[in-house]
Amino acid sequence: MRRKLFHGMSTSFVLASMLLAGCNSGDTEVEGSSSPGTKSDPNEQITITFWDENAGPQRTPIWEELITRFEAEHKNIDVEYVGLPKDSAKQKLDAAIAADDMPDVGSVQTSWLPEFAAREALLPLDEQFDSWEEGSDINKSAVDFNKEIVMDGKLYGIPYTQNLDILWYRPDWFAEKNVKAPETWDEFFTAAEKMTDKANNQYGYTIRGGAGGSFQLQRLMYAYSGIEEYVDKDGKSTINDPKHVEFLEKYFDMYQKFTPKSDITNGYKEMIAGFDTGAVAMVQHNVGSYGEHNESLEPGQFKALALPKSEDGKYAAEGGNTIGMSIFKSTEHPEAAWEFTAFINSAESQSYWNEKVGQIPTNSDVLQEDWVKNADHIKVAFEVYEDPNLVLYKPPFYLPDYRSILDNTVDSGIQNVMSGKITVKEFLDEWAGAIEESQKQYDEHFKK
Repeated sequence: MRRKLFHGMSTSFVLASMLLAGCNSGDTEVEGSSSPGTKSDPNEQITITFWDENAGPQRTPIWEELITRFEAEHKNIDVEYVGLPKDSAKQKLDAAIAADDMPDVGSVQTSWLPEFAAREALLPLDEQFDSWEEGSDINKSAVDFNKEIVMDGKLYGIPYTQNLDILWYRPDWFAEKNVKAPETWDEFFTAAEKMTDKANNQYGYTIRGGAGGSFQLQRLMYAYSGIEEYVDKDGKSTINDPKHVEFLEKYFDMYQKFTPKSDITNGYKEMIAGFDTGAVAMVQHNVGSYGEHNESLEPGQFKALALPKSEDGKYAAEGGNTIGMSIFKSTEHPEAAWEFTAFINSAESQSYWNEKVGQIPTNSDVLQEDWVKNADHIKVAFEVYEDPNLVLYKPPFYLPDYRSILDNTVDSGIQNVMSGKITVKEFLDEWAGAIEESQKQYDEHFKK
């Protein structure tokens, strides 16, 4: 099951794999520090700072409980928790790196690793991971993927969770209206229309038009098209492929017809709140919002669906959709930071965190636990990841400004489309152009 779940994840980015042999840099070291793999002095009372990149009322208590457990086992180590709001976490980490005022350890999204590694903000963890007795339990494909997307091929983040974008829907509402749960894209658009009842302030769907909308939109586009390449060998992006234009014209046409007017500025919290409070019948997010739905809704009021297959019958998902633990270079306590990193990736900790949040553990021992086998939304994820025709498209995480393009160009572009200022074609052409220009600069710099 573990092998199938992550099948294909070890495929490297074409360009990155070409550069690994010629662009390796020396080992990153912390001046005056000992190896992160050695044990800290049990007689020395120390404090390390941990930054959570997705803090909130649902996840913060989970981290606090794990920190309590860790401190009970490590009497000499105190962990100071700092929760960062999801929509501003990257900017706060960027500022901390620029100011050389970084935490000791942090939860870091996979897509941030290439940039943070290039800025020499992180410690490589290969030696510690290879000698860690539980290292072989962490999904190898996910670990390899994290090494393949950085220039020097080293391990800067150990993934403790795997995610997948899906549809959440209200099966009770669908049954009342005798509407079929969508299995195709045509059925998806039809369901959004039929489940809309404006007189009762209920809508069939909600679009994330605010911060972070670019990531969800991208995953929808590639799920619809089934395209595997994000940037081809000639440096051309598939973002503005005709299939993506076709999809988004239908998608944004739903705005204000079958979705709330507030969608144009809604971020994650507002979008999820719309679903959990009964304003919308369907929402596209990932398995990680299970915890919030489970707290707000009764069993039977929410259910997971795989995003529909492409026209040619393929599931398509984003490669590298993981989050891991990283140690920052400026830490004065690399040994303690490693002990905390290893603790979070233990089977017990991964099981606790992922069951509460509703995501997929990367520790193989946890995959055999009853809660994993019995969770319907995890079964949906298995259905996708185990499909023999699964396509994992690979975003260019290696581009230094990949994230800034999504955050600054794409997020605002979504709002411009929704407000009628630009067309879908103009939006996608601008997005593709920004990626292609970044790719060109990258090639010119690294292919000299």
